[in-house]
Amino acid sequence: MNFQTFVGTQPAPAVAGDFASANPRFSVDAGPGGLVAGAAGVYVGRFAWWSFAQIDSNDTPAVVNNTGTGPVTGFVHREQQGLITTFLAESSMLIPSGFGMTLMSGGDFWCVNDGATECLVGMKAYANYADGKVTFAAASSPGTASGSASSIAAATSSFTASIADNLMTVAAGGITGTIRPGTTISGSGIASGTKIVSQVSGTAGGAGVYTVDIPEQTVASTAVSGTYGILTVGGTVAGVFGVGNTLSGTNVVAGTKITQLISGTGGAGTYAVDNNTVVSSTAITAGLQVETKWVAMSAGLAGDLIKISSQPLG
Repeated sequence: MNFQTFVGTQPAPAVAGDFASANPRFSVDAGPGGLVAGAAGVYVGRFAWWSFAQIDSNDTPAVVNNTGTGPVTGFVHREQQGLITTFLAESSMLIPSGFGMTLMSGGDFWCVNDGATECLVGMKAYANYADGKVTFAAASSPGTASGSASSIAAATSSFTASIADNLMTVAAGGITGTIRPGTTISGSGIASGTKIVSQVSGTAGGAGVYTVDIPEQTVASTAVSGTYGILTVGGTVAGVFGVGNTLSGTNVVAGTKITQLISGTGGAGTYAVDNNTVVSSTAITAGLQVETKWVAMSAGLAGDLIKISSQPLG
């Protein structure tokens, strides 16, 4: 608790997450039981991704997080759903884990410019993979991390498992390698291209229950093979690597993403990736943000409130 130290001459135009106009707006088409905030909760006024970590009765992702990979699912609109759960806290923008929420796939909103530079009208809005915060740039993703001498090695795992809908149960015993998020699995009756999303329970990387990204599967106990990659970041390292970052570099398969931290925690070290194509030592760059369909409709310095719209002019 702090005493007031200044008085603004004008009231704030809005709070992050507020509607910026009365124009049409669109919500993500969720099914029964969705959408709900993920394990870490969801912050209002940021971008978010839904996840197959939990599905509804229509086999649609039901869980939302401010972290993710690929295109964002939507923007978190403020409807006074944040709760103050910290003792003596004065405010909160956090929707606690498991609470129902709405995710907007289109419309005009207010957000905070989390970048280090001024936002100008017409700039593209980017979502940070690590926390959903919003940054702006004229034409290309504004944030990257890089390792000048990095490589990717192929990695495999094998185990016995069964699948019911989007839940895979791995039996104890006979497990080789480590089971990691992003692993592409194959076996009798398993849908082609199925990938592991996350572990629900059990021994980390071993026997237990996992979610997969293709639901409506019924697979009896069978031998399963998994493939993924191990990224080793080395050389001169700049920026912070993290889960969700999309990689680029010589011989790096387009779309390859970091799916888990191993020994690396942002800098030099190892990370799991969702492609096991071998890449010899080279400069590898990680994109920290993804471009969204929203654009800036007002200007502001770092930390200022900015109007964004999914319907740009022209």
